Amino acid sequence: MNNQEGKIKALIIDDEKRAINTLRSLLEMYVENVEIVATCTNVPEGVKAIQSHAPQIVFLDIEMPEYNGFQLLDFFRNIDFEIIFITAYNDYAIRAFEASAIDYLLKPVDIDLLKKAVEKATEKIGREYVKLKMEILREKYQSNQFKKIALPTAEGLFFVETKEIVLLEADGSYTEVWLSHGSKMVISKKLKFFEEVLQDNPGFFRSHRSYIVNINRINKYSKRESMISLENGKSVMISRNKKAEFEKQLKDLNISVG
Repeated sequence: MNNQEGKIKALIIDDEKRAINTLRSLLEMYVENVEIVATCTNVPEGVKAIQSHAPQIVFLDIEMPEYNGFQLLDFFRNIDFEIIFITAYNDYAIRAFEASAIDYLLKPVDIDLLKKAVEKATEKIGREYVKLKMEILREKYQSNQFKKIALPTAEGLFFVETKEIVLLEADGSYTEVWLSHGSKMVISKKLKFFEEVLQDNPGFFRSHRSYIVNINRINKYSKRESMISLENGKSVMISRNKKAEFEKQLKDLNISVG
Protein backbone atom coordinates (compact mmCIF):
# COMPACT_ATOMS: atom_id res chain seq x y z
CA MET A 1 0.00 0.00 0.00
CA ASN A 2 1.43 3.36 -0.96
CA ASN A 3 1.36 6.03 1.69
CA GLN A 4 -0.77 8.99 0.72
CA GLU A 5 1.28 12.16 0.69
CA GLY A 6 1.20 14.11 3.93
CA LYS A 7 -0.71 11.50 5.90
CA ILE A 8 0.35 9.86 9.14
CA LYS A 9 0.90 6.12 8.71
CA ALA A 10 -0.94 4.13 11.36
CA LEU A 11 -1.29 0.47 12.25
CA ILE A 12 -3.93 -1.30 14.39
CA ILE A 13 -3.19 -4.37 16.54
CA ASP A 14 -6.18 -5.95 18.29
CA ASP A 15 -7.29 -9.57 18.61
CA GLU A 16 -10.93 -8.57 18.10
CA LYS A 17 -11.69 -8.07 14.41
CA ARG A 18 -14.85 -6.14 15.24
CA ALA A 19 -12.78 -3.69 17.30
CA ILE A 20 -10.33 -3.31 14.41
CA ASN A 21 -13.12 -2.61 11.92
CA THR A 22 -14.79 -0.10 14.25
CA LEU A 23 -11.58 1.83 14.88
CA ARG A 24 -10.64 1.75 11.22
CA SER A 25 -14.04 3.14 10.23
CA LEU A 26 -13.82 5.93 12.81
CA LEU A 27 -10.35 6.92 11.62
CA GLU A 28 -11.34 6.89 7.95
CA MET A 29 -14.50 8.92 8.61
CA TYR A 30 -13.30 11.46 11.16
CA VAL A 31 -9.48 11.71 11.13
CA GLU A 32 -8.41 12.92 7.73
CA ASN A 33 -4.64 13.00 8.26
CA VAL A 34 -4.29 9.28 9.13
CA GLU A 35 -3.84 6.37 6.73
CA ILE A 36 -4.19 2.81 8.03
CA VAL A 37 -1.33 0.87 6.42
CA ALA A 38 -2.09 -2.49 8.08
CA THR A 39 -4.23 -4.25 10.69
CA CYS A 40 -3.13 -7.24 12.78
CA THR A 41 -4.78 -9.58 15.27
CA ASN A 42 -1.73 -10.57 17.34
CA VAL A 43 1.70 -9.33 18.37
CA PRO A 44 3.87 -11.44 15.98
CA GLU A 45 1.82 -10.16 13.03
CA GLY A 46 2.14 -6.64 14.41
CA VAL A 47 5.92 -6.88 14.68
CA LYS A 48 6.21 -7.95 11.04
CA ALA A 49 3.82 -5.22 9.92
CA ILE A 50 5.74 -2.53 11.83
CA GLN A 51 8.99 -3.70 10.26
CA SER A 52 7.40 -3.68 6.79
CA HIS A 53 5.40 -0.45 6.94
CA ALA A 54 7.29 1.71 9.49
CA PRO A 55 4.13 3.31 10.92
CA GLN A 56 4.29 6.53 12.90
CA ILE A 57 1.39 5.61 15.19
CA VAL A 58 0.39 2.16 16.45
CA PHE A 59 -3.05 1.59 18.00
CA LEU A 60 -2.42 -1.29 20.38
CA ASP A 61 -4.71 -3.45 22.49
CA ILE A 62 -3.21 -4.63 25.79
CA GLU A 63 -4.86 -7.96 26.50
CA MET A 64 -4.33 -10.40 23.65
CA PRO A 65 -3.70 -14.16 23.60
CA GLU A 66 -0.11 -15.48 23.65
CA TYR A 67 1.52 -12.04 23.81
CA ASN A 68 0.14 -8.92 25.46
CA GLY A 69 0.61 -5.41 24.12
CA PHE A 70 3.63 -4.68 26.32
CA GLN A 71 5.56 -7.59 24.84
CA LEU A 72 5.43 -5.98 21.42
CA LEU A 73 8.18 -3.66 22.59
CA ASP A 74 10.52 -6.54 23.40
CA PHE A 75 10.95 -7.07 19.67
CA PHE A 76 12.37 -3.57 19.04
CA ARG A 77 15.63 -2.07 20.21
CA ASN A 78 14.49 1.43 19.24
CA ILE A 79 10.87 2.53 19.27
CA ASP A 80 10.40 5.25 16.67
CA PHE A 81 6.59 5.19 16.63
CA GLU A 82 3.98 6.56 19.02
CA ILE A 83 1.63 4.16 20.76
CA ILE A 84 -2.02 4.74 21.61
CA PHE A 85 -3.45 1.93 23.73
CA ILE A 86 -7.02 0.82 23.21
CA THR A 87 -8.50 -0.82 26.29
CA ALA A 88 -11.70 -1.69 28.08
CA TYR A 89 -12.41 0.41 31.18
CA ASN A 90 -10.13 -0.53 34.05
CA ASP A 91 -9.22 1.76 36.98
CA TYR A 92 -5.90 0.00 37.43
CA ALA A 93 -4.94 0.34 33.76
CA ILE A 94 -5.94 3.99 33.61
CA ARG A 95 -3.75 4.86 36.62
CA ALA A 96 -0.84 3.17 34.86
CA PHE A 97 -1.43 5.12 31.65
CA GLU A 98 -1.72 8.42 33.52
CA ALA A 99 1.46 7.88 35.56
CA SER A 100 3.48 7.02 32.47
CA ALA A 101 1.99 9.81 30.32
CA ILE A 102 0.94 7.31 27.67
CA ASP A 103 -2.10 8.02 25.52
CA TYR A 104 -5.01 5.63 25.73
CA LEU A 105 -8.57 5.30 24.50
CA LEU A 106 -11.38 3.41 26.19
CA LYS A 107 -13.68 1.06 24.34
CA PRO A 108 -16.12 2.02 22.90
CA VAL A 109 -13.95 4.71 21.35
CA ASP A 110 -15.22 8.30 21.59
CA ILE A 111 -14.73 10.23 18.34
CA ASP A 112 -13.57 13.50 19.94
CA LEU A 113 -11.11 11.70 22.23
CA LEU A 114 -9.81 9.75 19.23
CA LYS A 115 -9.12 12.99 17.37
CA LYS A 116 -7.32 14.46 20.39
CA ALA A 117 -5.23 11.32 20.91
CA VAL A 118 -4.10 11.33 17.28
CA GLU A 119 -3.31 15.04 17.47
CA LYS A 120 -1.21 14.57 20.61
CA ALA A 121 0.58 11.54 19.19
CA THR A 122 1.34 13.40 15.96
CA GLU A 123 2.99 16.21 17.91
CA LYS A 124 5.19 13.72 19.78
CA ILE A 125 6.36 11.61 16.83
CA GLY A 126 10.14 11.33 16.85
CA ARG A 127 10.70 12.18 20.50
CA GLU A 128 12.73 9.85 22.65
CA TYR A 129 10.35 9.35 25.56
CA VAL A 130 8.52 6.28 24.28
CA LYS A 131 10.80 3.56 25.66
CA LEU A 132 11.02 5.12 29.12
CA LYS A 133 7.27 5.70 29.28
CA MET A 134 6.66 2.09 28.35
CA GLU A 135 9.08 0.87 31.03
CA ILE A 136 7.10 2.79 33.66
CA LEU A 137 3.84 1.38 32.33
CA ARG A 138 5.13 -2.20 32.31
CA GLU A 139 6.53 -1.76 35.82
CA LYS A 140 3.13 -0.73 37.13
CA TYR A 141 1.46 -3.77 35.64
CA GLN A 142 4.07 -6.18 36.97
CA SER A 143 4.54 -4.86 40.51
CA ASN A 144 1.32 -2.89 41.22
CA GLN A 145 3.51 0.10 42.16
CA PHE A 146 5.53 2.75 40.39
CA LYS A 147 9.21 3.35 40.94
CA LYS A 148 9.02 6.29 38.55
CA ILE A 149 6.33 8.69 37.41
CA ALA A 150 6.22 10.96 34.36
CA LEU A 151 5.48 14.59 35.21
CA PRO A 152 4.33 16.81 32.30
CA THR A 153 5.96 20.25 32.34
CA ALA A 154 6.16 23.12 29.86
CA GLU A 155 9.61 21.85 28.82
CA GLY A 156 8.44 18.26 28.31
CA LEU A 157 8.17 15.15 30.46
CA PHE A 158 10.23 14.97 33.63
CA PHE A 159 10.73 11.46 35.01
CA VAL A 160 11.21 11.20 38.77
CA GLU A 161 11.47 8.28 41.16
CA THR A 162 8.47 8.21 43.49
CA LYS A 163 10.73 7.75 46.49
CA GLU A 164 12.27 11.18 45.76
CA ILE A 165 8.89 12.92 46.12
CA VAL A 166 8.59 14.49 49.58
CA LEU A 167 5.30 16.33 49.27
CA LEU A 168 2.54 17.05 46.78
CA GLU A 169 0.72 20.31 47.50
CA ALA A 170 -2.48 21.54 45.84
CA ASP A 171 -2.36 24.92 44.10
CA GLY A 172 -5.74 25.37 42.44
CA SER A 173 -5.73 23.40 39.19
CA TYR A 174 -2.01 22.76 39.63
CA THR A 175 0.10 20.67 42.01
CA GLU A 176 3.44 21.66 43.52
CA VAL A 177 5.74 18.63 43.65
CA TRP A 178 8.49 18.98 46.28
CA LEU A 179 11.50 16.72 45.69
CA SER A 180 14.11 15.38 48.10
CA HIS A 181 16.97 17.48 46.70
CA GLY A 182 15.07 20.67 47.51
CA SER A 183 13.59 21.58 44.15
CA LYS A 184 9.92 22.21 43.44
CA MET A 185 8.01 21.56 40.23
CA VAL A 186 4.59 22.97 39.31
CA ILE A 187 2.55 20.42 37.37
CA SER A 188 -0.68 21.19 35.51
CA LYS A 189 -2.56 18.36 37.20
CA LYS A 190 -4.87 18.57 40.21
CA LEU A 191 -3.90 16.84 43.45
CA LYS A 192 -6.72 14.34 42.83
CA PHE A 193 -4.79 13.03 39.82
CA PHE A 194 -1.80 12.16 42.00
CA GLU A 195 -4.02 10.67 44.69
CA GLU A 196 -5.50 8.26 42.15
CA VAL A 197 -2.17 7.41 40.55
CA LEU A 198 -0.45 6.71 43.90
CA GLN A 199 -3.33 5.02 45.69
CA ASP A 200 -1.67 1.59 45.48
CA ASN A 201 1.54 2.90 47.05
CA PRO A 202 1.33 2.62 50.88
CA GLY A 203 4.19 5.09 51.22
CA PHE A 204 1.95 8.01 50.26
CA PHE A 205 -0.95 9.44 52.24
CA ARG A 206 -3.36 12.30 51.60
CA SER A 207 -3.24 13.95 55.01
CA HIS A 208 -5.39 16.93 54.06
CA ARG A 209 -7.37 18.20 51.06
CA SER A 210 -4.26 20.19 50.09
CA TYR A 211 -1.48 17.67 50.79
CA ILE A 212 -0.16 14.21 49.95
CA VAL A 213 2.91 13.27 51.98
CA ASN A 214 5.59 10.65 51.46
CA ILE A 215 5.51 8.81 54.78
CA ASN A 216 9.16 7.81 54.38
CA ARG A 217 10.12 11.49 54.27
CA ILE A 218 8.47 12.44 57.58
CA ASN A 219 10.71 13.70 60.37
CA LYS A 220 8.07 14.17 63.04
CA TYR A 221 4.37 13.61 63.63
CA SER A 222 2.76 15.69 66.37
CA LYS A 223 -0.53 14.07 67.39
CA ARG A 224 -1.47 16.93 69.70
CA GLU A 225 -0.97 19.62 67.06
CA SER A 226 -2.12 17.41 64.15
CA MET A 227 1.04 18.39 62.30
CA ILE A 228 3.45 16.49 60.08
CA SER A 229 7.02 17.79 59.74
CA LEU A 230 8.86 16.72 56.61
CA GLU A 231 12.58 16.36 55.97
CA ASN A 232 12.60 19.36 53.61
CA GLY A 233 11.59 21.66 56.48
CA LYS A 234 7.94 22.01 55.50
CA SER A 235 5.16 21.25 57.98
CA VAL A 236 1.65 20.32 56.88
CA MET A 237 -1.64 19.77 58.66
CA ILE A 238 -3.37 16.44 59.00
CA SER A 239 -7.15 16.62 58.98
CA ARG A 240 -8.93 15.45 62.11
CA ASN A 241 -10.88 12.84 60.17
CA LYS A 242 -7.65 11.50 58.64
CA LYS A 243 -5.68 10.90 61.87
CA ALA A 244 -6.90 7.38 62.66
CA GLU A 245 -6.35 6.21 59.07
CA PHE A 246 -2.91 7.83 59.01
CA GLU A 247 -1.83 6.18 62.26
CA LYS A 248 -3.05 2.81 61.01
CA GLN A 249 -1.02 3.22 57.82
CA LEU A 250 2.06 4.03 59.92
CA LYS A 251 1.55 0.85 61.93
CA ASP A 252 1.02 -1.18 58.75
CA LEU A 253 4.44 0.08 57.63
CA ASN A 254 5.93 -0.89 61.03
CA ILE A 255 6.43 2.75 62.00
CA SER A 256 5.80 3.30 65.71
CA VAL A 257 3.26 5.92 66.79
CA GLY A 258 3.93 7.54 70.18
